[in-house]
Amino acid sequence: MKSNSLSPVTINNRVKQVREALHLSQVQFSRVISLSSGYLAGVEVEKRKVNARLIKLISSSFKVNSEWLKTGEGEMFCQNPDEEFTKLVSLYKELASEFQDYILKQIDLLLEIQDKKAKASL
Repeated sequence: MKSNSLSPVTINNRVKQVREALHLSQVQFSRVISLSSGYLAGVEVEKRKVNARLIKLISSSFKVNSEWLKTGEGEMFCQNPDEEFTKLVSLYKELASEFQDYILKQIDLLLEIQDKKAKASL
C-alpha cells in the first residue's frame, strides 16, 4: 500500500521527496525545471496539481522514475544519482549566489535552445 499511517502519500508528496532527496531548496529545484518557486511550493502543499508536463520535467531533469512519481511503485530514481550530478550540486552550492544565478540563467538558455530544437524536429 502507498500510504503511511497518517495519510496517503500523494504525487505532490513524492515531488517534495525528490527535491529533499537531492538536497535542493525549492528555488534551486524549480529553477532547474524552469518553474516558479511559488508554483512548486503550491505543488508541495497540494494547492496545485502535478500535470504530465511537470512529471516529464522532473523525470528527465533529475533521472526520476516517472512511474514512481505517478504511483509510488518502484524506485525513486531510474538509477542511483550519478556521482557527477552529486558533484555538480556540491560545487554549485559552493558558489556565491551571484554565480549560482549566472549558472541558472545559462541553464535556462540551454533549455530554451533544447526546446526550440525539439519543436523544430516535430
